[in-house]
Amino acid sequence: MIGSKRRSRSTTNVWPGFVDALSALLMLVIFMLLIYVVSQLYLSQTLSDRDTQLARLNAQLDELSELLGMERSRTEALEEQMITLQEDYSSSLARNDELVSSLESTREQLMQQTATAEAQAERLARMEQSMAQKDDMSASQQAMILRLSNQIASLREQLRKIASALELQEQMTAEKEEELAKVSQRLNTLLAERVNELEQYQSEFFARLRDILATNENIRIVGDRFLLPSELLFASGSAELGEDGKRELDKLANLLLDVASKIPEDVDWILRVDGHTDIVPINTPKFPSNWELSTARAVAVVRYLAAQGVPERRMVAAGFGEFFPVAEGTSPEALRKNRRIELKLTDR
Repeated sequence: MIGSKRRSRSTTNVWPGFVDALSALLMLVIFMLLIYVVSQLYLSQTLSDRDTQLARLNAQLDELSELLGMERSRTEALEEQMITLQEDYSSSLARNDELVSSLESTREQLMQQTATAEAQAERLARMEQSMAQKDDMSASQQAMILRLSNQIASLREQLRKIASALELQEQMTAEKEEELAKVSQRLNTLLAERVNELEQYQSEFFARLRDILATNENIRIVGDRFLLPSELLFASGSAELGEDGKRELDKLANLLLDVASKIPEDVDWILRVDGHTDIVPINTPKFPSNWELSTARAVAVVRYLAAQGVPERRMVAAGFGEFFPVAEGTSPEALRKNRRIELKLTDR
């Protein structure tokens, strides 16, 4: 066992470590060479760029040198021109002095001539002004005449148009009047037919109502109106219907409903209920005057008939106070006749 361990120690191999060291050294050398090559390339590129820039700068210096030479030549030429101009200026000053002296003499002559010309011009201006006024007057008159002529022509044209329009309007008016006459004739015919028809129903209503109310001697007939005494319907100074009045109005309501069912819908009829009082004044909180009393009584009759089924749109109530009497005087009989409710079947 001891002998085998000794043999193993004496045969240890060191080449792998040596190879590793050489490999590392070789890689380091290669890396350094790469760095050197890259740096050389960079330096050569930099030097090349600098050489290019230096060549460009040299070319610019050559151009500037040429421009400087040209400017020097121009400067010398300008200096020569300046000298020439100074000489010309000196000679011009001398000539200017001569011209000034001659101009002074000429100015004096011109002033004299100008004064003479101004005097002549003033006389000429006065003459031209007088002539211009005459010409202006004639020109203005001619312009006015021309404007008036144009206005007259325009007015004639307008009159012609107006005459044509009036003629057309008269023709249209005549046609409309003819058409209106025809329409009016048709309306009159229809109205007459409706009036005749309403008069027929009115006559029927009047006759039947007279038959119904004939038993009451207090109810009077005046023309086409039925006059119901207020005593039959209301107490004195009151607008509340009594029982006797309600019974009479029941008969009237039944008759109205019967007649209304026969009247065509296109016949526009109404039942007028007018309230009247005597001349005896009234002054109560409810009825300050006879107007309020007569109106309230007419409205009470209309409301009662409406409650019995008579169409409300077929009735109208009005109060006339004491201002439409049927009997003159202040006797008890006259006062009694004037206190009344009038009924009339008519058109609207």
